[in-house]
Amino acid sequence: MAVVLEAKERPDKKHSTLRRIRLQGNIPGILYGKNIDNKMIFVSGAALEKTIREGGRHSLMTLKIGEKDYSVLLREIQRDPLRGNILHADFQAVDMSTEVDIDVDVRLIGEAAGEKDGGVLQQNLHQLTIRVLPANIPPSIDIDISHLQIGDTVTVGDINTGGKYEIIDDPSEVIATILPPQQEEEIHSGEQQEPGHPDAEEGRETTPES
Repeated sequence: MAVVLEAKERPDKKHSTLRRIRLQGNIPGILYGKNIDNKMIFVSGAALEKTIREGGRHSLMTLKIGEKDYSVLLREIQRDPLRGNILHADFQAVDMSTEVDIDVDVRLIGEAAGEKDGGVLQQNLHQLTIRVLPANIPPSIDIDISHLQIGDTVTVGDINTGGKYEIIDDPSEVIATILPPQQEEEIHSGEQQEPGHPDAEEGRETTPES
């Protein structure tokens, strides 16, 4: 069931209005979509953060504006680069009978057998783009890696979608691999270095004095 998020329409997009909305703990945003007029809105900042935390960044939501409900996806959020709080949110109204393209997080489940033998897990892809009906959007794509040995890989083509969605990414792309243990090699030139400073100090990269 989609999470319900309450929203209210805002009168304009003036800086003074946006500032007041944010000072009250709310987040300005916009609702857009096919066959609807764009609406300038705002939602509770705490409620939106909770929705993202519990349902996932790309989960289907029900946006309630007055007596009207909209099935929406959170298409874009803008965050303050320093504080990390959300400054603005874009919601897209969707037709539940029409497929959408959306990015979904990849989550690796379990500890690979190869890791227990000293191998190193490397995850190359953290999101995949899928084509799916809004009601079938998964919160994440979970991949069990417990059977992977050193040298094994998981590719996009290995994922079993259960017929619920189509993955747009190239099937040959590697999602994760178990690398062999890293071995540090000491390289000796065979020459004994004299103590002291090098002759050409100006050829070294130094930090300029402030």
